[in-house]
Amino acid sequence: MGWLQRRPVYQDQVLKELHVEDRSSILGSMDNDEASTSGSNLEIHSGFRNTLHSSVYGFTQQNLPACKPVLTPGWVITMFLSVGFICIPIGVAALLASQSVVEIVDRYDTECIPEVFRDNKVAYIKDDSISKNCTRILKVPSYMKAPIYVYYQLDSFYQNHRRYVKSRSDRQLLYGLKYTDTASCKPEETGNGLPIVPCGLVAWSLFNDTYNFVHESVELKVNRKNIAWKSDREHKFGKDVYPFNFQNGSLIGGAKLDPQIPLSEQEDLMVWMRTAALPSFRKLYGVIEIDLDADEILTVFLSNNYNTYSFGGKKRLVLSTKSWLGGKNNFLAVACLAVGSSCIFMALLFVLLHVRNPRTFGDPTYLTLDRKSNFA
Repeated sequence: MGWLQRRPVYQDQVLKELHVEDRSSILGSMDNDEASTSGSNLEIHSGFRNTLHSSVYGFTQQNLPACKPVLTPGWVITMFLSVGFICIPIGVAALLASQSVVEIVDRYDTECIPEVFRDNKVAYIKDDSISKNCTRILKVPSYMKAPIYVYYQLDSFYQNHRRYVKSRSDRQLLYGLKYTDTASCKPEETGNGLPIVPCGLVAWSLFNDTYNFVHESVELKVNRKNIAWKSDREHKFGKDVYPFNFQNGSLIGGAKLDPQIPLSEQEDLMVWMRTAALPSFRKLYGVIEIDLDADEILTVFLSNNYNTYSFGGKKRLVLSTKSWLGGKNNFLAVACLAVGSSCIFMALLFVLLHVRNPRTFGDPTYLTLDRKSNFA
């Protein structure tokens, strides 16, 4: 019986290969019992096969009901013009917003070195007996409306290096000494036989230059609160986790942390721990909350402590306002203007080609072929 049930499938395949259309003439030569059984099975199989064929055919032949626009020259030219007319105003608005941002950028790493150490900068920065204090004079180029953001900028500093990025423990930042699996923090995992909190190269290399501003003989207050992300303050740094055995080794990497202040309140550390993707980056130092008029003079008393001379890095102090689009960045504006201009150029080119060499359109109804009739 199992052979009889499979036989109609075998017969159907053979008949399809031989292109035999009159299947009833062959089935009539069988015995009555076998023919009746085979005929019923063949009808069931054929019905299932036809149903499957009709449902799959439209998908495999990409003949399902769908919107199939015909890209005539008019449509193509209209689409290019639309994209151009949308992108160019966005680019102009973004460019105006970027140009409205006022920035003061001052590179001080080369100017804050005594003349006698200009040829040996590494020796200067590593000698703790030499004062690292430096004074810089900044002139406000135009009116700067508060808030004015104070950044430090580092160049040629690869915070995205794989070994550097991995040298940290996010669980230890949250749980402190309760979390002991800090193997990922090597080589700054332990010091003098004791665990380090926070461990790892990222925390160890914390930026430690400081800035103090004087405006019209009055010290200008820099607000250093709320400079880190809210999610970092509330969820990534423990409120009962305190620095322990930090920067107590023979090799000091950067700033030290107050062991009496929990990590959830040390926002300069939070800002630094968000590693940058590019070798040139800015990190927020604080916020000045008063307006500055054009041509006013700012005196900056800074401590040039951070060692960028060993790897040829650069340090800059940046004061910047903001616009509705953020800081000063022309990339979005240039990209939108370039795309919009290119689209309008292509639209005009297609117009000229269409006017010079017009083509007669065919009947679009012939683009859809009814191939089902070939299998009827």
